[in-house]
Amino acid sequence: MRRTASPLSLTLLGLGVFLLVLGPMLAWYVAPRAKVTPIDIDTTTVFTGKGSYFDQGKVETVDGQDLTITRKVRGAVAESEKSGRAIWDVSTTVDHDGTLPAAETRDALQWTVERWVTDRKTNRPVHCCKEEPYYEGEAYLKFPFDVEPRDYRWWDNTAGQTVVVEYQGKKEIQGYAGMHFTAKIEKPIKTGTRQVPAALVKAGEGQVHAEEWYQNHGIELVADQRTGRIIYAQIGPKKTLRAPGSDKDAVVLLDSKKIAFTEETQKAQVKLAKADSKRLKLVSETLPVGGGVAGLALVLVGGFLVVRGRERPLTQEPSTM
Repeated sequence: MRRTASPLSLTLLGLGVFLLVLGPMLAWYVAPRAKVTPIDIDTTTVFTGKGSYFDQGKVETVDGQDLTITRKVRGAVAESEKSGRAIWDVSTTVDHDGTLPAAETRDALQWTVERWVTDRKTNRPVHCCKEEPYYEGEAYLKFPFDVEPRDYRWWDNTAGQTVVVEYQGKKEIQGYAGMHFTAKIEKPIKTGTRQVPAALVKAGEGQVHAEEWYQNHGIELVADQRTGRIIYAQIGPKKTLRAPGSDKDAVVLLDSKKIAFTEETQKAQVKLAKADSKRLKLVSETLPVGGGVAGLALVLVGGFLVVRGRERPLTQEPSTM
């Protein structure tokens, strides 16, 4: 009798070896390359809430008004591909009911245009490519991938500095659990000056360079753990004017205890986070682990069949006399 390997055993053995090689390749090669900040982003997030703002027409601060913050983020794809960085152009408007819908962003209560440049893997700022403003920290428009249960340095653009957001555990947004962070800016920060009539800040006559001051009643962020995408954001900005050298607020420019993602924005962010997180889990965990288990099983079965082989009778050569 002689033993030969069957086609089935060789197929199973080969497929098992392939899966054993594929698993580590997905985990160590494909997954890290999939875990990069996208450059073709085009999203709009909307915050709403109640608050006060300075009405230039009435020349006074009006209270209890509806406020809307709209942030549009678009990736500069061609420049990102050329530089190897994630370059995002950001337009943010602050509106009240009287400026909505605004025919132009310049009609808004406040309008800022920024360019954020980050390392696509670490989310750290990269100071190039016409970045505006210069910023630092670990997070702003998103957190790094694989968010850790610790405090992070969050860049507050109005303050012009980083703020430590403290980890508070998990929190569900629209039925989806994320990493919860909070912070406050209780001590006012001087952020610049603005030329205004002296009478506005009770500083005599003529024009003066009034001081702009900022604080925040509360910052709340919830980020998807795997992707770092922000699925909920809430802020409580307060911006005031003071006479030069004064330690008292003279005019409230903007003040709200709570401006937060609308329900529609929350749902949209959660949907994107779920989809991105699922894809990353697939290439970094599900396929490598599943492929490894299946590959090992196939190698064992295929190897056993190869060793066992198929018994065939030896062909006896005719004898010659």
